[in-house]
Amino acid sequence: MRAPRARVGIAVLVAVAVAVAVIASGCAQGESAEVRPARPALGQQLLKAAPARALDSYATKLHAYAKVAKRWGLAGVPLAPPAPPAKKPRITTRRGFEVDGHEEKGLPPVFTTIPTTEKIVFLTIDDGAEKDPAFLRMMSELKIPYTAFLSDYLVKGDYGYFKNMQDAGVGLNNHTLHHPYLPGLSYARQKHEICGMQDIIEKRYGKRPTLFRPPFGNYNEATLRAAKSCGVKYAPIWNEEVFVDRWDYREWDRKIRPGDIVLSHFRGRAEWKGTMSDMIRRFLNKVTAEGYAVARLEDYL
Repeated sequence: MRAPRARVGIAVLVAVAVAVAVIASGCAQGESAEVRPARPALGQQLLKAAPARALDSYATKLHAYAKVAKRWGLAGVPLAPPAPPAKKPRITTRRGFEVDGHEEKGLPPVFTTIPTTEKIVFLTIDDGAEKDPAFLRMMSELKIPYTAFLSDYLVKGDYGYFKNMQDAGVGLNNHTLHHPYLPGLSYARQKHEICGMQDIIEKRYGKRPTLFRPPFGNYNEATLRAAKSCGVKYAPIWNEEVFVDRWDYREWDRKIRPGDIVLSHFRGRAEWKGTMSDMIRRFLNKVTAEGYAVARLEDYL
């Protein structure tokens, strides 16, 4: 009777030893001490750890975004901008763009570039003449930020189009009521053009803008005094302009620089050799190829 009992005891010890070995092996690999079932082959197993799940989710989203970029005809996937700065940069008027008493009077700064070392640019689109639904879909699907500067005589035919734009996170800002050459007007008429557009945007979209762009980029001291009286804090203009078929540059070397503000317009086939989506393709293909991301202007002001 002793021999069978000995064999049973040995079998139990062997089973215990195997279990201990399995547990030790699992612990050595950083796993739970419980015995785990055999895993599926590599490439079939589920990603269970939080970092692995996050990486898998990111890869899935990146793949989906690449498909969106391809569907809109882009040459590559647009780059993601960095997080907005915790401390906003100090914005000053570009040298040579000042008016008399500019800083002493606390007039809105006029600038073409945001001070930053990040490879980012800011897309701004003026007036509101073209109201292309495909453009709204493209920008929403690609998640490209931009800032609009609106003139009432062009947007009043379809305020709802720009409400959809605002609902997608786009800032709607002031480009006067009728897009006149402001330096040719009296202070009172300039104030009417600027404050009148402030009132329209507040009434239609619920928020009084703090950004104003003078039509054609032309202004004088009266323009900026009038803008300040209407609640304007900044007067951004631009360093490059993009069309459906070309780029124009303010700088002699025809290069994009970190923080540059890029201008375009709400235009379609009636004025351009293409659509706004064609313009966005030209814009994104260039900035992406040069290693730039598109950031939101309001995040830096």
